[in-house]
Amino acid sequence: MKIALIVTLLAAFLIFSSFVSRAIERLGRSKSVTLYRVKYISKTVRLVATILFFILLFLVLGIEYSQVSLFLSSVFAVIGIALFAQWSILSNITASLIIFFVFPYRVGDRVKVVDGDDDICGRIEEISLFHVIIKRNGDLITYPNSLILQKPVVKMAGQCPPEEHKDPQKEQKARKDGQDTAKDEEASA
Repeated sequence: MKIALIVTLLAAFLIFSSFVSRAIERLGRSKSVTLYRVKYISKTVRLVATILFFILLFLVLGIEYSQVSLFLSSVFAVIGIALFAQWSILSNITASLIIFFVFPYRVGDRVKVVDGDDDICGRIEEISLFHVIIKRNGDLITYPNSLILQKPVVKMAGQCPPEEHKDPQKEQKARKDGQDTAKDEEASA
C-alpha cells in the first residue's frame, strides 16, 4: 500500500514539476525575459516543490512528524543563519523573484530611477539575479534588485534629459557660502 502511495506521489511530483517549468517558460517568453532568468526561477520553484515532496514522503513512510520537524528546523536554522549573514544577497534574490513576476519594465525599455539628487536615466540592458544593468551615455550602471523595487521607476517615452555634470568644488563652495550667510544672519539678529 505504501509503495503505491509513494509511486503516486512521485508521479504527481514529476507531473507538477514539469507543468510548473513549462508555465514559467511560457511566462518568461511572454514577458521577453532572458533564458538565464527563466531557468533560475524554474530551479527555485522546483527546489521548493522538491522540499515539499520529501516532507510528504516522510509523512507517508511513517516517520514521525517530530523527527521530520526536528531535522527540517535544524536545516532551516543553518540556512537562516547563513542567509542572515548575507542578508543583501537574500534580499536581492527575493527581489529578483518579484521582478520576474511583476516588474512592468523589460530589457530595452528606457527608464528613470528616481533616487534623490542622482536620478539614473537610461536603457535597461539586462535584468539578472542580483541587479538591473542600465546603460546611460555609454556607461553601464549596476543597480541592485532590492533597491530598484524601493525606488520610483519611470518609463521614459523619449530620450533621457541630458546629464548634468556637477562640479564638486563648486558645490562645496556653495555650501560654505550658504553656511557663512546663515552665520551672518544669526550675528545680525
